[in-house]
Amino acid sequence: MKITAIRTHILKSPLAQPFAFSQGWVPTRSATLVEIITDGGPVGWGEAFAQGMEAPEIAAAAIEHALAPLLVGQDPLDIEVLWHRMYHRTRDFGRKGSVIAAISGIDIALWDLAGKHYGVPISRLLGGAFRSTVQPYATGFYRVEGQGEAKRLAEEAQQHYDAGFRAMKIKLGFGVDDDIAVMRAIGRAVEGKDVTLMVDSNHAYGRVEALRLGYVLDEYDMRWYEEPVAPEDIDGYAELRSKLRTPIAGGENEHTLYGFGELMRRRAIDIAQPDIGSCGGVTALRHIAVLGQAQGIEINPHVWGSAVAQAASLQVLAALPVTHHSLFAREPILEYDRSSHPFRRELVTEPMSLTDGVVRIPDGPGLGIELVPEALERYRVN
Repeated sequence: MKITAIRTHILKSPLAQPFAFSQGWVPTRSATLVEIITDGGPVGWGEAFAQGMEAPEIAAAAIEHALAPLLVGQDPLDIEVLWHRMYHRTRDFGRKGSVIAAISGIDIALWDLAGKHYGVPISRLLGGAFRSTVQPYATGFYRVEGQGEAKRLAEEAQQHYDAGFRAMKIKLGFGVDDDIAVMRAIGRAVEGKDVTLMVDSNHAYGRVEALRLGYVLDEYDMRWYEEPVAPEDIDGYAELRSKLRTPIAGGENEHTLYGFGELMRRRAIDIAQPDIGSCGGVTALRHIAVLGQAQGIEINPHVWGSAVAQAASLQVLAALPVTHHSLFAREPILEYDRSSHPFRRELVTEPMSLTDGVVRIPDGPGLGIELVPEALERYRVN
């Protein structure tokens, strides 16, 4: 079996209601999907995550001009070999950002293809599934005005609770005083309920503001405080980790075993959050998971892509061991973004859903999903 072609599909859909996170406004949903075609074998699908407000065309260009020529004619089952070939050939102009996202998309597609070839889910290829379901946490609490939305966000917390979510991640980073008002309102809304909270400021602050906010967050017994400072400020991460009770999480803007190795060596995080569409794909996430396991650092993937990235994350979550084994060990949980995103509901025949408080992990071959050609065509940008 040989790779005959690698195609990219750029998808875009304007939002009826743009929303904001701390770094800017999101007016359009976008995605870069990767399709790997072989000479008579199965087709593999992957996704290069368009991080933040990144244009999906960037990763697509890296695939078309830098990566696809390296892989056409190669055996798609040589996944580890091909990952290192892509990484080493782009090292002088890659190592972070869109180039690694491009590698991620191809790598996910290779794993999907391999699973279909062998007739097993990716989790089986990774060594087997520790779990068949996973608890999701609701990501949301985006802003539609900017500041002064504490009342609306508290009502949103109730909506997530009513929908069956018992864990929620709140988007902060809109000014420390505004963030504190939001936390107070949401805290009152969930008081007395069995709800676990997390927050994510999307690296909105320097160390002083992040610490000021962190001291207030310590009151809420949260699962984690995500991206408190800029991803480059590893010493800032370590400082906050040493001064706050709330566990520090980060890594959605970090890449490969090299970047995560530095975060872990410097004891900057309690919880690592590689995004499978950005960190280097399934192969890199497997490397990162081993590093974390060796150092007692939890791995909890970041998930914000389309249904393809969701499916890939579910396969990795199935095969991810707990970091600290015990009879009642804390399991990894799934990020379930509740904001508007048509590529999650419409792109696959069986979209991810919450049932009885958990999400079922697909057990079909590869990613365990089937794409809807009409939806792909509807949102594709030529």
